[in-house]
Parts: sequence; structure tokens; C-alpha cells
Amino acid sequence: PMLLYILLAVAAIIVVVLLVAMTKPDTFTVERSISTSASPEQLFPKLNDFHAWAAWSPWEKIDPDMRRTFSGAPNGTGAIYAWEGNKKVGAGRMEITAQTPASSLTIKLDFLRPFEAHNITTFTLTATGHGTSVRWQMAGPNTFMGKVMSVFMNMDTMIGGDFERGLENLKRTAEG
Repeated sequence: PMLLYILLAVAAIIVVVLLVAMTKPDTFTVERSISTSASPEQLFPKLNDFHAWAAWSPWEKIDPDMRRTFSGAPNGTGAIYAWEGNKKVGAGRMEITAQTPASSLTIKLDFLRPFEAHNITTFTLTATGHGTSVRWQMAGPNTFMGKVMSVFMNMDTMIGGDFERGLENLKRTAEG
């Protein structure tokens, strides 16, 4: 009988997790911003050219052996960056799908490993009296597996820290 009670308890916990997961939203958004003294014209080329991401991206140094492939346009709309690395960086592909020079950039972001996900990333540059406000946002569908995972971990906390590090790196790079 003890084994039966343990199995019933485990089943009850699984049912509760699944019920809680079903209440999670169908989409997610992670967003961070930073202010910098650099102008939008100084910042935009660092975003619009995937070759420049090595200087500021928070993920570039995680796997020194990561394989990178650049294709499509050299920069701007149509530029493509694909990566394949260790378990920490996985594999995926980014493509710039829209741009407004020195103002905004939209990227289609496809993760292939360790899990499949298809998201949209946007960078928005807003000139201020003292420089630029940079907003980095990622949004996408929250699949059922994502909802189950979100019962145990917060996507905003997980990725938000990377966005903050990346924006600090971008600021440092742009301000020279």
C-alpha cells in the first residue's frame, strides 16, 4: 500500500503542475533597456552587422569552439547568422528581417538545440538629449512545454540577465 500512496502522490503532483501550466500565457516577452551616451548612428552598425556581435553579445564567449556561419546580405535586411556550439549555446539561426537605420532592427530568431523555438527579437534606438536609449526585446509563442517549464523557472529572469550583460557590453563598446 505504501508504494500505491507514493504513486498517487506523484500523479497528483504531475496533475497540479499540468493544471498550473495550462494557466500560463500563450506568449512571452523579455525586455531590457539601457541608456548610453553613444548616438543611434554609433550604435546601429553594432546591431545591424552580425560580424560586430562578437564584441558585445553575451553568448559569444560561452563556447570558444562555437561554429559561426554568416550568409545572405553582409549586413541589414537579409543578413543571416547561424551558430552551432556546446550544450550551453546550442544551435540556431538569426535573420534580419526589417530595419530602419539608426532606429530599429527586427530579427527572426530560430533556436534548434537544445530546444526548438521561433521568436522575434527587436532592437529600438531612441535618441535622447544625452545619447540613446536602447531597448532589446524578444517575444514569441509559449508552447505547452514552455508553459510547463515556466512553472519551475522564469523566462524573464533566465534571459533578462543575458540581455542586461549584452546591453552593458554594447554600451561599453559604443562609448569606446
